[in-house]
Amino acid sequence: DKKLVDAVCSPHDVPLSSLPQVKASSEVYATLKKESTGIDKLEGVPVSAILGDQHAALFGQVAFEPGEAKNTYGTGMFLMMNTGTKLVPSQHGLLSTIAYKINDDVIYALEGSVSHSGSTIQWLRDQLQMIEKASDSETYATPSNDGLYMVPAFAGLFAPHWRSDARGCIVGITAAHHKGHILRAALEAAAFQCREVFDAIYADSRVLLKALKVDGGGTHNKLLMQFQADMINAPVVVPRVQETTAMGAAFAAGLAGGG
Repeated sequence: DKKLVDAVCSPHDVPLSSLPQVKASSEVYATLKKESTGIDKLEGVPVSAILGDQHAALFGQVAFEPGEAKNTYGTGMFLMMNTGTKLVPSQHGLLSTIAYKINDDVIYALEGSVSHSGSTIQWLRDQLQMIEKASDSETYATPSNDGLYMVPAFAGLFAPHWRSDARGCIVGITAAHHKGHILRAALEAAAFQCREVFDAIYADSRVLLKALKVDGGGTHNKLLMQFQADMINAPVVVPRVQETTAMGAAFAAGLAGGG
Protein backbone atom coordinates (compact mmCIF):
# COMPACT_ATOMS: atom_id res chain seq x y z
CA ASP A 1 0.00 0.00 0.00
CA LYS A 2 2.07 2.90 -1.31
CA LYS A 3 -0.26 5.51 0.18
CA LEU A 4 0.14 4.03 3.64
CA VAL A 5 3.91 3.75 3.27
CA ASP A 6 4.09 7.34 2.07
CA ALA A 7 2.02 8.53 5.04
CA VAL A 8 4.46 6.81 7.40
CA CYS A 9 7.63 7.89 5.60
CA SER A 10 6.81 11.49 4.65
CA PRO A 11 6.91 12.98 8.19
CA HIS A 12 10.45 11.62 8.53
CA ASP A 13 11.62 12.75 5.07
CA VAL A 14 12.25 9.16 4.01
CA PRO A 15 11.83 8.85 0.22
CA LEU A 16 9.96 5.83 -1.10
CA SER A 17 12.90 5.14 -3.41
CA SER A 18 15.02 4.23 -0.38
CA LEU A 19 12.74 1.35 0.59
CA PRO A 20 13.17 -2.18 -0.77
CA GLN A 21 10.84 -3.33 -3.51
CA VAL A 22 7.94 -5.49 -2.36
CA LYS A 23 8.31 -9.03 -3.72
CA ALA A 24 6.36 -12.26 -3.50
CA SER A 25 7.47 -15.00 -1.12
CA SER A 26 8.36 -17.24 -4.04
CA GLU A 27 10.14 -15.84 -7.07
CA VAL A 28 13.71 -15.58 -8.36
CA TYR A 29 15.29 -12.49 -6.78
CA ALA A 30 18.90 -13.04 -7.78
CA THR A 31 21.42 -15.64 -8.92
CA LEU A 32 24.47 -16.53 -6.86
CA LYS A 33 27.94 -15.89 -8.24
CA LYS A 34 31.09 -17.77 -7.31
CA GLU A 35 33.03 -14.56 -6.82
CA SER A 36 30.50 -13.47 -4.19
CA THR A 37 30.11 -16.75 -2.29
CA GLY A 38 33.53 -18.31 -2.77
CA ILE A 39 31.77 -21.66 -3.33
CA ASP A 40 32.02 -23.18 -6.78
CA LYS A 41 28.90 -25.33 -6.47
CA LEU A 42 26.69 -22.32 -5.74
CA GLU A 43 27.46 -20.71 -9.09
CA GLY A 44 24.17 -20.02 -10.86
CA VAL A 45 21.93 -21.14 -7.99
CA PRO A 46 18.86 -18.89 -7.79
CA VAL A 47 17.77 -17.16 -4.58
CA SER A 48 14.04 -17.79 -4.82
CA ALA A 49 12.26 -17.75 -1.45
CA ILE A 50 11.79 -15.17 1.30
CA LEU A 51 9.78 -16.19 4.37
CA GLY A 52 10.04 -15.35 8.05
CA ASP A 53 10.66 -18.15 10.54
CA GLN A 54 7.07 -18.82 11.65
CA HIS A 55 5.64 -17.99 8.23
CA ALA A 56 7.94 -20.53 6.63
CA ALA A 57 6.82 -23.11 9.20
CA LEU A 58 3.17 -22.41 8.32
CA PHE A 59 4.02 -22.89 4.63
CA GLY A 60 6.07 -25.99 5.38
CA GLN A 61 3.11 -27.44 7.28
CA VAL A 62 1.06 -26.99 4.10
CA ALA A 63 -1.49 -24.84 5.96
CA PHE A 64 -2.83 -23.40 2.72
CA GLU A 65 -6.54 -23.17 3.61
CA PRO A 66 -8.32 -20.74 5.97
CA GLY A 67 -8.65 -22.41 9.36
CA GLU A 68 -5.48 -24.46 9.02
CA ALA A 69 -2.92 -23.57 11.64
CA LYS A 70 0.46 -24.47 13.05
CA ASN A 71 1.96 -24.38 16.51
CA THR A 72 5.62 -24.76 17.40
CA TYR A 73 6.15 -26.28 20.86
CA GLY A 74 9.58 -25.08 21.88
CA THR A 75 10.68 -23.27 25.02
CA GLY A 76 7.66 -21.10 24.25
CA MET A 77 4.92 -21.55 21.69
CA PHE A 78 4.37 -19.80 18.37
CA LEU A 79 0.91 -20.13 16.89
CA MET A 80 -0.32 -18.96 13.49
CA MET A 81 -3.54 -19.57 11.59
CA ASN A 82 -4.30 -18.96 7.92
CA THR A 83 -7.24 -16.53 7.66
CA GLY A 84 -7.41 -16.38 3.87
CA THR A 85 -7.16 -13.49 1.43
CA LYS A 86 -8.50 -10.73 3.68
CA LEU A 87 -6.50 -8.97 6.37
CA VAL A 88 -8.12 -9.45 9.80
CA PRO A 89 -7.21 -6.61 12.18
CA SER A 90 -6.96 -8.09 15.66
CA GLN A 91 -9.05 -6.75 18.50
CA HIS A 92 -8.07 -9.54 20.88
CA GLY A 93 -4.34 -9.21 21.47
CA LEU A 94 -2.98 -10.96 18.39
CA LEU A 95 -0.74 -9.93 15.50
CA SER A 96 -2.20 -9.57 12.02
CA THR A 97 0.38 -10.55 9.44
CA ILE A 98 0.95 -11.50 5.83
CA ALA A 99 1.52 -15.25 5.88
CA TYR A 100 2.92 -15.44 2.35
CA LYS A 101 2.42 -14.22 -1.19
CA ILE A 102 2.51 -16.64 -4.12
CA ASN A 103 2.17 -15.00 -7.54
CA ASP A 104 -0.50 -12.32 -7.02
CA ASP A 105 -2.27 -14.07 -4.13
CA VAL A 106 -1.60 -12.55 -0.71
CA ILE A 107 -2.56 -14.84 2.18
CA TYR A 108 -2.99 -13.40 5.67
CA ALA A 109 -2.74 -14.92 9.13
CA LEU A 110 -3.25 -14.18 12.79
CA GLU A 111 -0.36 -14.94 15.10
CA GLY A 112 0.12 -15.30 18.84
CA SER A 113 3.04 -16.31 21.03
CA VAL A 114 3.28 -17.88 24.50
CA SER A 115 6.36 -17.27 26.61
CA HIS A 116 6.66 -20.57 28.48
CA SER A 117 5.88 -24.10 27.36
CA GLY A 118 8.88 -26.41 27.15
CA SER A 119 10.76 -24.07 29.45
CA THR A 120 8.19 -24.86 32.16
CA ILE A 121 9.25 -28.50 32.01
CA GLN A 122 12.89 -27.39 32.04
CA TRP A 123 12.16 -25.38 35.21
CA LEU A 124 10.64 -28.41 36.91
CA ARG A 125 13.67 -30.46 35.85
CA ASP A 126 16.50 -28.02 36.58
CA GLN A 127 15.21 -25.75 39.34
CA LEU A 128 12.92 -28.08 41.29
CA GLN A 129 14.65 -31.31 40.21
CA MET A 130 11.37 -33.18 39.94
CA ILE A 131 12.51 -35.14 36.90
CA GLU A 132 15.80 -36.11 35.27
CA LYS A 133 14.79 -35.54 31.64
CA ALA A 134 11.97 -33.78 29.84
CA SER A 135 10.34 -37.01 28.68
CA ASP A 136 9.82 -37.98 32.34
CA SER A 137 7.04 -35.39 32.47
CA GLU A 138 4.84 -37.75 30.46
CA THR A 139 5.99 -40.83 32.37
CA TYR A 140 5.19 -39.48 35.83
CA ALA A 141 2.22 -37.22 35.08
CA THR A 142 -0.97 -38.36 36.77
CA PRO A 143 -4.09 -39.33 34.75
CA SER A 144 -5.87 -36.29 36.22
CA ASN A 145 -4.75 -33.00 37.72
CA ASP A 146 -7.24 -33.49 40.61
CA GLY A 147 -8.01 -29.78 40.68
CA LEU A 148 -4.43 -28.47 40.50
CA TYR A 149 -3.64 -25.88 37.84
CA MET A 150 -0.48 -24.00 36.89
CA VAL A 151 -0.05 -20.62 35.22
CA PRO A 152 3.60 -20.48 34.04
CA ALA A 153 3.79 -16.70 33.74
CA PHE A 154 7.47 -16.62 34.69
CA ALA A 155 8.07 -13.63 32.41
CA GLY A 156 4.55 -12.27 32.29
CA LEU A 157 1.79 -13.34 29.92
CA PHE A 158 2.10 -12.94 26.15
CA ALA A 159 -0.79 -13.31 23.69
CA PRO A 160 -3.59 -12.59 24.09
CA HIS A 161 -3.14 -10.78 27.44
CA TRP A 162 0.20 -8.94 27.09
CA ARG A 163 0.66 -8.49 30.83
CA SER A 164 4.32 -8.06 31.67
CA ASP A 165 3.43 -7.71 35.35
CA ALA A 166 1.79 -11.16 35.57
CA ARG A 167 3.58 -13.83 37.59
CA GLY A 168 3.32 -17.60 37.74
CA CYS A 169 1.18 -19.47 40.19
CA ILE A 170 -0.02 -22.94 41.17
CA VAL A 171 -3.61 -23.04 42.42
CA GLY A 172 -5.82 -25.68 43.99
CA ILE A 173 -2.96 -27.50 45.68
CA THR A 174 -3.70 -29.72 48.68
CA ALA A 175 -1.69 -32.13 50.83
CA ALA A 176 -2.92 -34.98 48.61
CA HIS A 177 -1.13 -33.65 45.54
CA HIS A 178 2.36 -34.81 44.55
CA LYS A 179 4.86 -34.17 41.77
CA GLY A 180 2.81 -36.18 39.29
CA HIS A 181 -0.02 -33.67 39.60
CA ILE A 182 2.35 -30.74 39.13
CA LEU A 183 3.83 -32.35 36.03
CA ARG A 184 0.33 -32.94 34.68
CA ALA A 185 -0.62 -29.31 35.37
CA ALA A 186 2.53 -28.07 33.62
CA LEU A 187 1.71 -30.02 30.46
CA GLU A 188 -1.92 -28.96 30.58
CA ALA A 189 -0.87 -25.32 30.95
CA ALA A 190 0.67 -25.37 27.46
CA ALA A 191 -2.54 -26.77 25.97
CA PHE A 192 -4.73 -24.29 27.85
CA GLN A 193 -2.62 -21.35 26.65
CA CYS A 194 -2.78 -22.65 23.08
CA ARG A 195 -6.58 -22.92 23.36
CA GLU A 196 -6.73 -19.36 24.65
CA VAL A 197 -4.85 -18.03 21.62
CA PHE A 198 -7.09 -19.92 19.20
CA ASP A 199 -10.18 -18.61 21.01
CA ALA A 200 -8.82 -15.11 20.37
CA ILE A 201 -8.16 -15.97 16.72
CA TYR A 202 -11.74 -17.13 16.30
CA ALA A 203 -13.07 -14.03 18.06
CA ASP A 204 -11.16 -11.88 15.55
CA SER A 205 -11.67 -13.85 12.35
CA ARG A 206 -14.76 -16.04 12.86
CA VAL A 207 -12.76 -18.70 11.03
CA LEU A 208 -13.05 -22.10 12.70
CA LEU A 209 -9.88 -24.05 13.37
CA LYS A 210 -9.85 -27.03 10.99
CA ALA A 211 -6.61 -28.69 12.03
CA LEU A 212 -3.54 -27.87 14.09
CA LYS A 213 -0.25 -28.88 12.51
CA VAL A 214 2.49 -29.04 15.09
CA ASP A 215 6.26 -29.19 15.36
CA GLY A 216 8.93 -28.73 18.00
CA GLY A 217 10.18 -30.82 20.90
CA GLY A 218 6.83 -30.88 22.70
CA THR A 219 5.29 -32.94 19.91
CA HIS A 220 7.14 -36.01 21.22
CA ASN A 221 4.92 -35.91 24.30
CA LYS A 222 1.85 -37.97 23.37
CA LEU A 223 -0.02 -36.95 26.51
CA LEU A 224 0.34 -33.27 25.64
CA MET A 225 -0.66 -33.81 22.01
CA GLN A 226 -3.82 -35.75 22.94
CA PHE A 227 -4.80 -33.22 25.61
CA GLN A 228 -4.20 -30.44 23.11
CA ALA A 229 -6.55 -32.07 20.59
CA ASP A 230 -9.17 -32.40 23.31
CA MET A 231 -8.84 -28.74 24.29
CA ILE A 232 -9.19 -27.29 20.79
CA ASN A 233 -11.63 -29.92 19.51
CA ALA A 234 -9.65 -30.34 16.31
CA PRO A 235 -7.15 -32.85 14.92
CA VAL A 236 -3.51 -32.36 15.91
CA VAL A 237 -1.20 -33.43 13.08
CA VAL A 238 2.43 -34.30 13.84
CA PRO A 239 4.62 -34.31 10.70
CA ARG A 240 7.27 -36.90 9.92
CA VAL A 241 9.73 -34.10 9.13
CA GLN A 242 10.09 -31.74 12.10
CA GLU A 243 12.16 -29.07 10.32
CA THR A 244 9.07 -27.36 8.95
CA THR A 245 10.70 -23.92 8.63
CA ALA A 246 13.34 -25.31 6.28
CA MET A 247 10.66 -27.30 4.48
CA GLY A 248 8.58 -24.17 3.92
CA ALA A 249 11.52 -22.26 2.47
CA ALA A 250 12.35 -25.22 0.24
CA PHE A 251 8.75 -25.52 -0.97
CA ALA A 252 8.60 -21.81 -1.83
CA ALA A 253 11.96 -21.95 -3.61
CA GLY A 254 10.84 -24.99 -5.58
CA LEU A 255 7.65 -23.27 -6.71
CA ALA A 256 9.67 -20.33 -8.01
CA GLY A 257 11.76 -22.73 -10.02
CA GLY A 258 8.74 -24.47 -11.47
CA GLY A 259 8.95 -27.38 -9.02
